[in-house]
Amino acid sequence: MTGRQTGSGPRGAGRVALIGGGFVADLYMRSLARHPDITVLAVHDHDPARLGTFAAHWGLRGVARLDDLLAQLAPGDVVVNLTNPRAHYAINRACLEAGHHVYSEKPLAMELAQARALHDLAAARGLMLVSAPCSVLGEAAQLLLGAVRRGVAGVPRLVYAELDDGFIPAAPYGKWQSESGAPWPHADEFAVGCTLEHAGYYLAWLIAMFGRVERVVAASAEVLPDKPGATGTPDFSVAALFFESGPVARLTCSIAAPHDHRLRVIGDKGVLQVREAWNNAAPVRFHRRFVLRRRLIEDPFGRRLRARAPSHPKVGRWGAAAMNFALGPAEMLAALAQGRACRLTNDMALHLTEVTLAIQNAGRDSGAQVIESTCDPMEAAAWA
Repeated sequence: MTGRQTGSGPRGAGRVALIGGGFVADLYMRSLARHPDITVLAVHDHDPARLGTFAAHWGLRGVARLDDLLAQLAPGDVVVNLTNPRAHYAINRACLEAGHHVYSEKPLAMELAQARALHDLAAARGLMLVSAPCSVLGEAAQLLLGAVRRGVAGVPRLVYAELDDGFIPAAPYGKWQSESGAPWPHADEFAVGCTLEHAGYYLAWLIAMFGRVERVVAASAEVLPDKPGATGTPDFSVAALFFESGPVARLTCSIAAPHDHRLRVIGDKGVLQVREAWNNAAPVRFHRRFVLRRRLIEDPFGRRLRARAPSHPKVGRWGAAAMNFALGPAEMLAALAQGRACRLTNDMALHLTEVTLAIQNAGRDSGAQVIESTCDPMEAAAWA
């Protein structure tokens, strides 16, 4: 755990409860330590051994039964669902039915009909249903969003977004452990697939920048059928995303191609680029386009864009990520405390899930799919 860092990110005091004490829960606890105004009330996990280990490591109160945990919460508390993706729908529904706001790890549910049902239930109960990832609230994403809004690169025409993680089956993933000793859940990761697990990181940024995706043309495939625990789930996908506001984006996900986490917004004046999706403090650069000796050139170094004021608490790198996983719950609590709308909306959670599932389920026979849900773009943070 690290010390407090000042900043102008969400600061609404409040309380959260965690459901799930596995690998990612440690990343959330490291991040929550940077938000001293947020109290972690308790944690529940269906595995007694894991619950005991996680609770003891972080000094939390473990609750063995989900119903008991939910019964102890008050209006205004936020439940953070960190369970296996296949359990998301049931857990999210139970929390909403108990009258609690929910921050869910991605996706909201494994089936679109279930995600829509959750969205409708939250609306009927007047509750927030927010989906990870919250890196869209991070410094890099907000700086990029602000630059797009100001037209730094001119009119955005095309976006290339890469979420290729390297040849993961050859990595020593059996040795990867979280701080409390939880192993990286490789069986779940391979069974759920890299698209459902990772596409949301840049999809959230793109939806925040451009709003609704009206059409998806995608293909997905399992190119590594010999990986441990292979289930036929796609481990590669590529999608063309057609935004209602005009731009087109290409998004790739894989656990086979060499590591590449770049996002490039290509405009009339040049290119805005971020190289690291999983680093809140990743540099955002503008590569101006110009003509030199009859050649069209983009500045190879680029001008770095910087925040106008302190942004949010930062978290040091752990494994592949340097992300503050608590920015989402913190934003929800701040919105509740200040009586305003949450920047991460219920509509965004549903739209993100629908687009991700469209890519995941495209299969080898790619085709166009019309997206029915909608989402408004996000305004950049004042410091961006």
